[in-house]
Amino acid sequence: MTNPLTAEQEAALVEAIRQAEIKTSGEIRVHLEDHCPTPEPLDRAAQVFADLNMHRTAQRNGVLFYLAWQSRQFAVIGDAGINAAVPDDFWETTKETVLTQFRSEKYAAGLEHGIRMVGEQLRRYFPYDAATDKNELDDSISFGSTTPRL
Repeated sequence: MTNPLTAEQEAALVEAIRQAEIKTSGEIRVHLEDHCPTPEPLDRAAQVFADLNMHRTAQRNGVLFYLAWQSRQFAVIGDAGINAAVPDDFWETTKETVLTQFRSEKYAAGLEHGIRMVGEQLRRYFPYDAATDKNELDDSISFGSTTPRL
């Protein structure tokens, strides 16, 4: 797999995830692939979400940004907990905001903006609790095909 991000962009995305998660119990991941192996990127995002065990957070408040950058396919999905909390148009609004940057091939900028938007919603509905919160999912970006983590 080729990585569309520079080392600096990748580090900035991981830092954006960390900054978003400081204020919430929610969890954010980014997954990049060259090509989407399914016709619908949302279906592939759901597969990756499961492969990364993102459904195992205590409050079911994980969010995945999925990008198959060479085939220009993108999806953002959240687990049941956040889906029940955010406004109905939240995912579509977030997706469109990110895609605005992607259309100019500003992948890192689009993802960073989306991460900030999601972080604000997660903070609103799932505020950080120093007594009980822990980082439940790896903040690093995952690449290519995924394998389940037990």
